[in-house]
Amino acid sequence: MLKKGKKEEKKRSVLEEEQMQSPFRTILKRLCENKIAMGAAIVFCTIFLMCFILPVWLKQDMNYQDPTQKNIAPGMKFLDVPKELQGNVKKIEAGPTFGVGIDNDGVVYEWGTLTDRLKQIPGDMGKVVDIAVGQDHVLALNEEGELFTWGFNRMNLNRIPTELKGKKVKSISAGFQVSIVVLEDGSVVKWGNENAIDVVTSKVKDEKVKSVKTNIQTGLALTEDGKLIPMAKRETAFDAIPEEIQGKVKDFALTDKTAFALLEDGTLACWGANDYKIQSIPEEIDGHVESLSAGRNHVVALLDDGSVKAWGGNNNKQIKVPGDMKNIVAVSSRYYQNYAIDKDGNVKTWGLKGYLFGTDNLGRSVALRMLKGGQMTMTVGFVSVIISLVIGIIVGGIAGYYAGKIDIILMRVAEVVGSLPFIPLALILSALIGNKVSEIGRIIMIMIILGILSWPGVANMVRAQVLAERQKEFVTAAKALGVRERNIIFRHIVPNVMTIIIVNATLAFATCMLTESGLSFLGFGVGEPIPSWGNMLNNCRSSEVISEFWWRWVFPSIALALCTISINLFGDGLRKAVDPKSNER
Repeated sequence: MLKKGKKEEKKRSVLEEEQMQSPFRTILKRLCENKIAMGAAIVFCTIFLMCFILPVWLKQDMNYQDPTQKNIAPGMKFLDVPKELQGNVKKIEAGPTFGVGIDNDGVVYEWGTLTDRLKQIPGDMGKVVDIAVGQDHVLALNEEGELFTWGFNRMNLNRIPTELKGKKVKSISAGFQVSIVVLEDGSVVKWGNENAIDVVTSKVKDEKVKSVKTNIQTGLALTEDGKLIPMAKRETAFDAIPEEIQGKVKDFALTDKTAFALLEDGTLACWGANDYKIQSIPEEIDGHVESLSAGRNHVVALLDDGSVKAWGGNNNKQIKVPGDMKNIVAVSSRYYQNYAIDKDGNVKTWGLKGYLFGTDNLGRSVALRMLKGGQMTMTVGFVSVIISLVIGIIVGGIAGYYAGKIDIILMRVAEVVGSLPFIPLALILSALIGNKVSEIGRIIMIMIILGILSWPGVANMVRAQVLAERQKEFVTAAKALGVRERNIIFRHIVPNVMTIIIVNATLAFATCMLTESGLSFLGFGVGEPIPSWGNMLNNCRSSEVISEFWWRWVFPSIALALCTISINLFGDGLRKAVDPKSNER
């Protein structure tokens, strides 16, 4: 009997099966059978979850800017040290998006995101014994004391001063569009862009300099007798060198705003700003530091036991030192990249590997801003739809139920609002009110404007559905029982047409997202520094960005297109599931 029952169940027609299902289950089954709609739902849910969940871990400062990282192409190759260099490395220096190293045979290697000029390594350098890397150029010294430079070639940076010919070089360094050489006699020679960073050689004219180090603003010089000398023409925070450390300095390092000095007894001294609590030097390294290196906002110390310790800013995991750091003999840290060389000549790396979707004109990660921008765009669209639904359901429900004069008045009001030119009116209201409120207030205002100006369509649809439902028996029964008219409208009639409302809301959500993006693109929506997909595209209107920095507009455009298309496809599938005969009409 059981087997017979199963056979009969299999033979049951589709119509008979649907008659035994609830309307909701029937709609859900039809929707699940629509592969396009379900695929679109998966795409949208994936984008939605990424935008609202990933920022919990991938935090970002809305006001963050970094000129050294601007307009970087997508890629994760900043720390891809060539295999040929492993086991034979002599020195490594890091640039903002690339690295340069030399092996024990004096061969130069480059990796990372390189400009065409940086790839043009001179072929006649011979055996290179030292290198220095600036923002976008490289300075090299061979065993015969000759200097070579390549990369950025303006502001006389590519011209080695004639006064250096025949002179013995003690050390070399490179900063933002400048090159600095310390000669054996302790004198310092600088060339390149005189206005790039505040470094003047006259400050150390009568001193015997050992080495010079720079950051993006200025530089310090270390003399042979252990004194530090600020090289800025104007007074800066780096001038406040503690008097008690002068004559005891063994090494030093500069971040953007803080200076660190390594004393002869292995202890550290620091002065300047305390951003990222960078002056909180770990207690366990006191007296054990062998050498120092620093990036833009972090410091790395090599200890006497061959281990490495880092502290300071960690926005690019630049202080997350790998746990296998042993027998390290040299450390090089610049910008957000770190390289450690062990006694066998192998290189270990940590820090910024690159940017998945590149960076914008202010050095901000496009991927991170897309996540926050999607969060903002979808929030504005969702709240706007809720506002329009509330107004539309109330107006449409009342107009459809009472009909007569009330219907005529409300529908004429809806027609007036619906006839208003939406985009021009939104631009005018945003321009008049937007500058008088805060950025959060501006966002709230955009939500309200979108919601208030888009309710007439919802009201017309609800009115039509209520007019069809108000003559049915359940409404007559409710009236006979003495149910209040507002309860009949919103507790009995509206729930019966809710599926149609949901379908309309789904399609309106995509429209509101596009409208917000359009307003932001025109400069009247969400403003900087708060990101939205619209204002991200607003910054990409120039022909230079479109042709040269394609990643800045391609990825936000793809995200917005995928999101709106998937919502529309899902809404269309939901409409077919609710009303299968709609395709025949």
